[in-house]
Amino acid sequence: MGESSGFHSGYKEYVAGMLAGVSMVIVGHPFDTVKVKLQKHNTEANGIKYKNGLHCTKRILKTEGVKGLYRGATSSFVGVAFESSLAFGIYSQTKQWLQGGIQNGKPQPLAIVPSAAFAGGVISFVLCPSELVKCRMQVQGTDSFLQSPSRYSGPIDCALKTVKSEGLTGMFRGGGATFLRESIANAVFFSTYEYVRYYMHKPLGDASSDLANVIDVGVGIVSGGFGGIACWSAVLPLDVAKTIIQTSTDTNHTRNPFQILKSIYRMSGVRGCYTGLGPTVVRAFPANAAAIVTWELAMKMLGIKHD
Repeated sequence: MGESSGFHSGYKEYVAGMLAGVSMVIVGHPFDTVKVKLQKHNTEANGIKYKNGLHCTKRILKTEGVKGLYRGATSSFVGVAFESSLAFGIYSQTKQWLQGGIQNGKPQPLAIVPSAAFAGGVISFVLCPSELVKCRMQVQGTDSFLQSPSRYSGPIDCALKTVKSEGLTGMFRGGGATFLRESIANAVFFSTYEYVRYYMHKPLGDASSDLANVIDVGVGIVSGGFGGIACWSAVLPLDVAKTIIQTSTDTNHTRNPFQILKSIYRMSGVRGCYTGLGPTVVRAFPANAAAIVTWELAMKMLGIKHD
């Protein structure tokens, strides 16, 4: 990532990260809704079956319109904005500390990987409750495939009903899966981003200043996009397990993601563990590209120097 010249400007990295999270939700939430519906319904033994992501999208648009694709977006905006602020801020600050404030240009995996994994672990505690509400909102709706009507009128109603029926700990259902997913995902994402960014900028170092901004945006799009695809390809099975854990109405349902994946594998093979891969990959590139471009532009506007 781009670095600040010192810890005095650290808060600006958190502000830039928050803006990156907002961009990610605006671009990526519709794809995420389709992914969650596929993961919830296509992995159940006697559940609803969507043919693919496109079929699911058409069903949502037919029964709920565009609004249906943004179901659960309110909690997602709040959760992802805060989570993204922490992720980018903690990653940048921790990496800078591990590197001793010294930059030699080339990415340093011994600083990148632990910094990113640590940031992912921290944000999982913030992300878990908001993701639970988001997922429960996303799997309901007026889709004619569904046998039961919507149970929640909004994210606050969902949170209150969850606490009432499952206690405060119910909001952290799927916490273990979220922790694993975020730690691994962030390590893969930032590693990919750093290396792609470095090797794309390397041959363009002598480009004219007039093209510098255009190049920065282009590199941000590619490095952020590939980082998103890499991280989601690595953690999608954990995400499938997390969705099932968080949307289950059975309070005694196992919360062990590996037991759930073992069950899915027996029923549907590897393909079942990667349910929702299509919309996830389609979402990963533009959503993460938007996040990185927004983050880097915000950093520049806030006066923080990029390497």
